[in-house]
Amino acid sequence: MRIIAALLTICLLVLEIPARAQTPKWNLSATVAESCSCIISCPCNFGGSPNRMPCEGNRMISIDSGRYGDVDLAGVQFLVTFNMGTWSKIYVSDKVSPAQEKAVEALLPLAFAGFHKGMLSFSKVPITMEVTDARVRFTAPESSVDMEVVRGYNGQAIRIMNLPGVAMQNYTQFKSVSHQHSSAQHSWKHSGTNGFVSTMTVASK
Repeated sequence: MRIIAALLTICLLVLEIPARAQTPKWNLSATVAESCSCIISCPCNFGGSPNRMPCEGNRMISIDSGRYGDVDLAGVQFLVTFNMGTWSKIYVSDKVSPAQEKAVEALLPLAFAGFHKGMLSFSKVPITMEVTDARVRFTAPESSVDMEVVRGYNGQAIRIMNLPGVAMQNYTQFKSVSHQHSSAQHSWKHSGTNGFVSTMTVASK
């Protein structure tokens, strides 16, 4: 019995080692821009729950630098349209290479697990993104966001540091001018709701 148990253990280890080897080292630093249907400021970004349900959102991820194995991720952009906790649709820029597209798909369960769960589609489409200190706009064929910065004391942009989420660092508060999605299965249109721009830096262990 001991011999059989030892053989089974060895077999499991042999199977496990190639599985681990299949995932290369990766890292990325990105600019994140999002608007959702929550009232400002969205409690989710502070570790809470949405203040308006369902929580419908569009998040743009623009990778400034990074690699997935030998694949350079700099310049890769993708948009996530989501109903929090229910479904998501991933739109990758049509400017990415086939290798970059595969890298994004592989990274979804590793770096963006919340959006990978419940994913309805993964498609390559035209994407635009414009960012200034005062205004952010991004679009895909079915989703678009236009949002403006929220100013506080002395007319300065409201910034919040050290929020709990890795994708919420260097958070600047925005408010949606227009935040919408329209497809055969789902549609919404919001204005005056929560928005933000932040940074994200994450890597494999």
